[in-house]
Amino acid sequence: MDSRLTAEQDEIRRTLRELLHKRCGPEELRTALDSPEGHDPVLWTALADQLGLPGLALPEAYGGVGCSVTELALACEETGRALAPSPLLATCVLAAPLVLALGTDAQRSRLLPRLAAGALTATLAVPGTALAAVLALTGGNGGDWAGGGRVGGVQARQTGRGWRLYGEVAQVLDGHSAGLLVVAAHVGGFARSRTLLFLVAGDAAGVVRTRQTALDATRPQGRIQLRDVEAELLGADDRDILPTLSALGDTVATVLAAEAVGAAGRALERTVEYVVQREQFGRAIGSFQAVKHRLADVYVQVQAARSAAYYAAWATVHGERVGPLALAQALEALRTAAGEGIQLHGGIGFTWEHEAHLYFKRAAGDELLFGPVHRLRARAADAARLFEAGEVAV
Repeated sequence: MDSRLTAEQDEIRRTLRELLHKRCGPEELRTALDSPEGHDPVLWTALADQLGLPGLALPEAYGGVGCSVTELALACEETGRALAPSPLLATCVLAAPLVLALGTDAQRSRLLPRLAAGALTATLAVPGTALAAVLALTGGNGGDWAGGGRVGGVQARQTGRGWRLYGEVAQVLDGHSAGLLVVAAHVGGFARSRTLLFLVAGDAAGVVRTRQTALDATRPQGRIQLRDVEAELLGADDRDILPTLSALGDTVATVLAAEAVGAAGRALERTVEYVVQREQFGRAIGSFQAVKHRLADVYVQVQAARSAAYYAAWATVHGERVGPLALAQALEALRTAAGEGIQLHGGIGFTWEHEAHLYFKRAAGDELLFGPVHRLRARAADAARLFEAGEVAV
């Protein structure tokens, strides 16, 4: 593995950092969080028009840039630094790869160019509490979330007019604002229950959406109610979607790891900037040995997480699955950096007006959605077959 970034990768990171610095400062961030969408549509348009960010990892044949997961991860490291609220994760990391992998030629030609241009946003509509299971990040994804004949979630039935959906999902990332919903629904009744993916327009008749209050306001979530809604099956047949979702999970984990590293690095930078300014007993608190030791420990943890995230991005391109383990390392680093940031900022770190709590909530929110850390590591250990049956760990 060559850890050096190419000139193109450096340019992507530099340009994106400059744009976010200008358009996603503390005031702009809070204004975006308070908007009905939960993000700034003008910023999203700028990211699409100036950088082509929504289509960064989509093929050129569909209007994308044609880059790999590595470039997408580097871009998300910068959005993580700024805690930029945008449809990037839901649209480009969750929904678009599913359309690319499972969609028919007609569906790809109709949807992917609009997604790549940023003209259409999308999301994967599964219960937020089940997202880690859906993506096989914390275990196998063939469990209860997929139906098994149980009542709940979204049900699908085929009629003479096509597919109709009814049910409800909550805590869907950007579920209240996405223009396209990729909905996981149960079909086949009790005897032959299975889960398929369907395409639903966000403004279709019978779709009722509301924004929900979330712990991490920088990841807006919504509740979606489907009341006998017309839907289109994603793909040409009812193939098993679970392997595709499992493969997507590694990409999602890799991108999230890079994003968490960006947030952790920025939280550490902000803390270092503060401790060299704040004085106590006539000297900057950053000059005290105890403070230096704490920040040094955070620095080592963040750098280790960055190395893991970069390796995961490289490994994903080469067919290795290490994303969940890198995500566990990155989420732990973000939690530590954000927690130490609040502690070392003192009283101001606990206030609503300061940004320190936003990084801490990002750490906690990501663990709730995609973790927790110990289960990510347990899944990685199982995948590596570290503890075979009959063996005892010492």
